[in-house]
Amino acid sequence: MINVVGIRFKEVGKIYYFDPDNTTLQKGEHVIVETTRGLECGEVAMANRQLPDDEVSFPLKKIIRKATDNDLKTVAENREKEKHAFEICEKKIKEHELKMKLVNVEYTFDGSKILFYFTADGRVDFRDLVKDLAYVFRTRIELRQIGVRDEAKMLGGIGICGRPFCCNSFLGEFQPVSIKMAKEQGMSLNPVKISGTCGRLMCCLKYEQDAYADLLKSTPKIGAIVSTPDGKGTVADVNLITGKLSVSLNKSPDAALHTYSVDEVTLIKDGKIKLDRADIARLKKLEE
Repeated sequence: MINVVGIRFKEVGKIYYFDPDNTTLQKGEHVIVETTRGLECGEVAMANRQLPDDEVSFPLKKIIRKATDNDLKTVAENREKEKHAFEICEKKIKEHELKMKLVNVEYTFDGSKILFYFTADGRVDFRDLVKDLAYVFRTRIELRQIGVRDEAKMLGGIGICGRPFCCNSFLGEFQPVSIKMAKEQGMSLNPVKISGTCGRLMCCLKYEQDAYADLLKSTPKIGAIVSTPDGKGTVADVNLITGKLSVSLNKSPDAALHTYSVDEVTLIKDGKIKLDRADIARLKKLEE
């Protein structure tokens, strides 16, 4: 077991483990640490905790110190500088007629580097842009091309559900999302229905999947053959949340579907959830 503290550098970002170096830290406190980008000010997202060695990546860097009032003032000043740098970079992009969209700007805590995040449809030759920015700011410049999901996480917004984006409000890291999840959750494979504002599969498909997978274990699938109080039939539709099944009875296949709850039927032969190749090809881009 090893004593660690979890530090987050963005409001809803990944948590990184550091060695507290015999310092007791509380959640919400700010600290100064050394990262691959240089000195950074981060927020304690997880107070001192003992974790198994196999859950930690070694070597652990130590906490340098708790953030002082001057440190927090520096962070605030950097936020203001970022706004100014954003405006200048946008002007330079237009001057160089580059096909790229500036998304965000970050100053490192010690001001030794400025990072510019952008999106673009393909590769962009920004060497001249970097030279111009370095001349203006007199410090190291780094341009990073990011994906549309990262853009959505940085900028935030309101999803089709009417709530703030999951990635921007509580999801620290992106998880792989697949078309199969949408199929298993009984959603229409319409890109508009299953994709978020970013144009990729909705993140909620992933963290709701465990619940649906558990329900699928006890719920007959579409195409399943079941025995009902009115005779044998084939499941034509399923509502996993309510546990209701729409069944076409063998004795009256042309009649209206009958509705039963899961505990009213007996499974004879279960169905299978299948994805057509055409659907996979059509929706593949949503997974990227």
